Amino acid sequence: MVTFHIGCSGYHYRHWRGAFYPEKMPMRLWFDYYSQHFRSLELNVTFYQFPKLSSLENWYALSPPGFLFAVKAPQLITHYKQFNNVQQLLGDFYHTTARGLLDKLGPVLFQLPPRLTYAPDRLARIADCLDPAFANVLEFRHPSWWQPAVYDELTSRRISFCGQSHPQLPDAVVGTAPVLYYRFHGVPDLYRSPYDEGFLRRVAGEIQAQPGVREAYLYFNNDIDASAIGNARQMLALV
Repeated sequence: MVTFHIGCSGYHYRHWRGAFYPEKMPMRLWFDYYSQHFRSLELNVTFYQFPKLSSLENWYALSPPGFLFAVKAPQLITHYKQFNNVQQLLGDFYHTTARGLLDKLGPVLFQLPPRLTYAPDRLARIADCLDPAFANVLEFRHPSWWQPAVYDELTSRRISFCGQSHPQLPDAVVGTAPVLYYRFHGVPDLYRSPYDEGFLRRVAGEIQAQPGVREAYLYFNNDIDASAIGNARQMLALV
């Protein structure tokens, strides 16, 4: 039986005022309101700036018991340095994240840039950098990574392959570790299009059919028009 953790990719969107957050609710109360409706959140702000311990501790304190965060690694590591000479940076990131979120830390997501194509030595170098004590997830953005050689390598290292629904990429559900991860970016309009129930049912069914998967983290990134809110609620009802 797969345990599902479902939420949105970020929560601090001004265009959700009125569509999700009450019109007169101050922004400082938005996270509390979000956490009353969902039990998990993908922190995207950490992609743009290195996480501060005080911020993570604050999210930990504000979130209810049992709440889980997925944390996106800084683009300094994944996009600018592309895992070259990042041992100190990665160590600091892991340490800060674990110390700040404690038992509410779920997977750690590493999103790779679209220009980065598959090469066996490149995959090995990236995987060698990751601390196996964490539930690491790799999100590739070039279609060359969707192949058995990648799945086999990640399976041998218990690293999760991030499945995703994206206009320019395959939408396959791929299980390479006990933790499965899937992101919904919006198709055909990136970050906007809502998903119909049929597609959500298909993804949920394929996840449940994956051998060896114990937990599944599903996050909706189609935040424009608050599509993510509606779809996350639908998925919660389905599973």
